[in-house]
Amino acid sequence: MDGNEYKDAKDGNEERDPKGTPKATGKVDKGEQTQEHDRISIRTSRFLEDSDIMISQLSRKDSQKKASIAEPLYFDFDDLLPQIGEFGLYQIILFLLMIPFCFIASYVYLGQIFMTLPPENFYCFVQELSLIDSEEQRKELSIPKQDDGTYSHCHMYDLNYTAVYKAKNRSEYINSSLSQIPCQQGYVFRDQLNFRTASMEFGWICGKEAYATYAQMIFFLGSIVGCLGYGVLADRCGRLTALISSCALALFGSLFTAFSHNFAAFAFTRFVVGASYDTCFTMIYILVLEYVGPSYRTFVANMSLALFYSPFTVLIPWLALYSGNWRIFSSFSALPIGIGLFGFCMLPESARWLVSVGKIDNAILVLQGVARRNRRTVSRSQWQTFRESCEQFYREEIEGRNFTVVSIFKRSRLARYMVLMIFLWMTISLVYDGHVRAASVLDRENIFVVFSIACAMEIPGDLLVTVILDRFGRRWCAFNFTTLSGIFSLLAANFRDPVYVLAAALTGRFFANVSYNIGLQWAAEVLPTVVRAQGVSFIHTLGFVAMLLSPPIIYLSNVSISLMLNTLGVLGILGGMTTLFLPETLHQDLPQTLSEGNEFGKSQRIWHFPCCGPGARRSHRPRRVWHQGSSLRTISKDEYRSGKLHRVVTVKSRRRTYGVLPSMVSDDSEVLERMEKSYKFDREEG
Repeated sequence: MDGNEYKDAKDGNEERDPKGTPKATGKVDKGEQTQEHDRISIRTSRFLEDSDIMISQLSRKDSQKKASIAEPLYFDFDDLLPQIGEFGLYQIILFLLMIPFCFIASYVYLGQIFMTLPPENFYCFVQELSLIDSEEQRKELSIPKQDDGTYSHCHMYDLNYTAVYKAKNRSEYINSSLSQIPCQQGYVFRDQLNFRTASMEFGWICGKEAYATYAQMIFFLGSIVGCLGYGVLADRCGRLTALISSCALALFGSLFTAFSHNFAAFAFTRFVVGASYDTCFTMIYILVLEYVGPSYRTFVANMSLALFYSPFTVLIPWLALYSGNWRIFSSFSALPIGIGLFGFCMLPESARWLVSVGKIDNAILVLQGVARRNRRTVSRSQWQTFRESCEQFYREEIEGRNFTVVSIFKRSRLARYMVLMIFLWMTISLVYDGHVRAASVLDRENIFVVFSIACAMEIPGDLLVTVILDRFGRRWCAFNFTTLSGIFSLLAANFRDPVYVLAAALTGRFFANVSYNIGLQWAAEVLPTVVRAQGVSFIHTLGFVAMLLSPPIIYLSNVSISLMLNTLGVLGILGGMTTLFLPETLHQDLPQTLSEGNEFGKSQRIWHFPCCGPGARRSHRPRRVWHQGSSLRTISKDEYRSGKLHRVVTVKSRRRTYGVLPSMVSDDSEVLERMEKSYKFDREEG
């Protein structure tokens, strides 16, 4: 076929319109373009549909992300409490239920001081002369005079007092050169306050004063045993069980103290009462603070001491005076302890303890009851998030139980901190308890007034701590107040005027109380989270060991008041110097692991001030998904007094960066990246 034939055939194949006019020669190309256009339209519509789907997915994921920011992945007690009520009706009831337990704590701690008060005015009792009406004549006939002209307390003349009584002229037997013997038939007590103590009844005078000191030391020995034993009981059986059993033990010991008739029985019953000391207040203190929101915790922690505990310490001396007898006074504890035992029906178990032993459902039921009492509503999603957080904490708590107090001493710097904290707390405890007991010997004639004034000074001390501690830091506050306590004790020891001695000693007592409130809280912040509760408990127990030496120091007052005050003064200054070798915790991220605890405070110098200079700048640790001392953890009362131990580490969401490829920004933009690649692939295929 030549070229013309090919052309004719091609022309013959052209389609013609109805009029016979052939159509344009581009007919076939236009059809192909139409098909191509249709394919592009389909792809475009699919792309737009996919875009709408992907954009909706992105919006849902973005909303979920915003929701996750609004509801953090970790939702613990301090996050939940604002939802169920931080200080509602439920918390107010718990706060008021602290009243009987505050009385129990003050009575158990201070009661024995008044039970064993030594008498001030007494002399030997002579049965044969008891019918003589004149007391002065009885003394002249039987009691020798001392160099200062006063009658002897512990000696009498060696005479036949039957003959003296029957003699017509008894003045013939008045002779200061007669031989003397110790009291044989007891003592006559002329106490103006009319309060009969165990020291009077059991004769712990005239060389036997040490028995009262031994009884008080045995009390603190019981405190050591009780602190260790109830710590184990509280971990295994719950805080509420430990609280009620300790109150029952205090009731048993106090009632049986009233029936003791010798030193052995008295010492045993005081050992039993001492075992309940600290636990009967610490557990209710922790229980209440666990259910109070973070913003009210400092208020409740200090107001419970200022409104309940300290006023009861002021009341205890007058309650003893009103009773008139140490046996009746010992029985007075029955009523408040009975009320405290009745509180078993109203007090909840520690929700944190329930979580720590895996009873998460029970903990949630308790918290839901709190929400109902406060008329608050919590969404189901928040309860679910809280449950998941509790489960996560329980797993980590089980892992954390591998650490013990021994783990602290395996790191050099952390071990040094621990040793210094132990020495500091033992010193502060000894100085504080020494000043408490010193009030009973500084002015024996006005002991009840002086003791009440000394106890009342604790109220402004409790309030002062909340004002200054978060402004000037722990280290310098502890240094100043502990050292000032020692300085004023030394001043009191060297004054000659009794008024000045009393004023300086009470001022030292005030500073000792403030430093006592700072001490254990500081220890709770220095120790890492994984060993914090165990370390604080260990330090607390050793504080009771130090208090064993407090009664012997007060016994030095029988030799010299100045010797007693000088001892307390030296201890206060030594404790104050120790604080300078410990790290400041204000404006610092608290250590969580042993490694962080070993590095904590490494960059600080001895003149580090948290209120000025580099120390005023708040430190920041890299982002974490855990808490600084999680509020789910079961901890001690002094840890609750530190607001730093209840701050949640916020996990910040990743910021969106614009102008960068989506795949380099976030996981959310992987969908956009897939859309873009799919569109490019379709275009290449077309």
